[in-house]
Amino acid sequence: MWKQVGSRQAAIAPFGARGYAAAPKVSRTKLFINGEWVAAAGGKTFDTINPTDESVIASIAEAGKEDVENAVSAARKAFDKGPWSKFNGYERARCLNKLADLVEQHQDELAALESLDNGKPFAVAKAGDVALTIQCFRYYAGWADKLVGKTVPTASAKHFTYTRREPIGVCAQIIPWNFPLLMAAWKLAPLLASGCTGILKPAEQTPLTALRLGELIAEAGIPAGVVNILPGQGEAGALLAAHPNVDKVAFTGSTEVGHSIMRAAADSNLKRVTLELGGKSPNIVLPDADLKSAIQGAHFGLFFNHGQVCTAGSRVYVQKGVYDEFVEKSTQLAKNRKVGDPYASSTEQGPQVSQEQMDRILKYVDIGKREGAKLTTGGARVGTKGYFVEPTVFADCKDDMTICREEIFGPVMSIMKFDQIDEIIDRANDTIYGLAAGVWTKDIAKAHYVASKLKAGTVWVNCFNVYDSAQPFGGFKQSGIGRELGEEGLASYLEPKSV
Repeated sequence: MWKQVGSRQAAIAPFGARGYAAAPKVSRTKLFINGEWVAAAGGKTFDTINPTDESVIASIAEAGKEDVENAVSAARKAFDKGPWSKFNGYERARCLNKLADLVEQHQDELAALESLDNGKPFAVAKAGDVALTIQCFRYYAGWADKLVGKTVPTASAKHFTYTRREPIGVCAQIIPWNFPLLMAAWKLAPLLASGCTGILKPAEQTPLTALRLGELIAEAGIPAGVVNILPGQGEAGALLAAHPNVDKVAFTGSTEVGHSIMRAAADSNLKRVTLELGGKSPNIVLPDADLKSAIQGAHFGLFFNHGQVCTAGSRVYVQKGVYDEFVEKSTQLAKNRKVGDPYASSTEQGPQVSQEQMDRILKYVDIGKREGAKLTTGGARVGTKGYFVEPTVFADCKDDMTICREEIFGPVMSIMKFDQIDEIIDRANDTIYGLAAGVWTKDIAKAHYVASKLKAGTVWVNCFNVYDSAQPFGGFKQSGIGRELGEEGLASYLEPKSV
């Protein structure tokens, strides 16, 4: 049926009329340690909530200190003495390809679980998250048997010198709630290709696809203890970051927590660290751009995944000659965006992930209005049930406004005017972040010039939010340390050794 939700309509249809034929089954709710599904040692659980209707999906085991110790011990034993330590690159590649095949076989189920737990549209979860997860596992399967060293000519003719690339060891991997399955793949695929072992800590808001992935990992023939999965609160992540028997921690999340991870790594055993953190990405529209494409691209760059993307192009800079048309048409696009049931095939935007996130977004909307930004559409909750927020556009924003300085992580676009190209480069770089940026122009020389001047780990030209497993991803400044994906992402799980 259809029900009216505020000024918008949201499709709330029975499963038979949706993009997925049946409610997804939650098969696992316990911890995955040393190949076994076990209750938390302390007996604690937490509820994972359906953001569409605020109901409890399932009660999930909550990992505590004893569980962290058990998982680290299992990973250490698997790395040092288990069968995994004897797997060669070809055998690791076979496991990764098998895992990719299993994810592909269960892609509808995994996409439905992601929609249930996270709120993103089923169609987006399947075409985006799950498809890129499969690609990531297959990409790193191709690397597993190609981890070669080098012979090194030296000044002394008496010595023969070569290098090896060896797995770091036991790795803690702490992932966020915005792309739960895909972020698990970004972490686990290079870990498995390199021969490391690990403990995956999914976000407490979205543990379901990580737990289902644990079943597929076992089915793929990856030995017990190689991957352990610990759902729980932030305490479990903090314990892993500070654990003396963890050799590396890889974290994706907020810059604030990234600082804490680094301190814990330094104060414990100087473990290796890779961090993929926050962003406040500029998206620059030059006057010669294909304006229709730029408007569509900026809309996707911000509203994709409900704005819950670290690279979201939330600071849109438009040259004054095309500014008014850009604002008018961007506002209309946002007004027309379909918000509703994530299982309905027509839905473009589902709920935000949680009550906390919805409240945070609406707080920033209020701040934007108080500081003088012009609200052209949106700015309110949709309905009274579920964590839905209207697609929101602010125009006539200023660089010093809070909504232009701080990461909102929601469907809120801030549009600003500029005059000269060098002026906008300075303004775009005036941020603590440096994760991504975009530029729209028909002039290839201008595109390369702007890309070279922007202080960001990724710059998109006439596109936005384009990802590939072969493309290294990470940030400048306080947007992170190190890179994920590509050959660079694999290198962060390897130690070079000179012999």
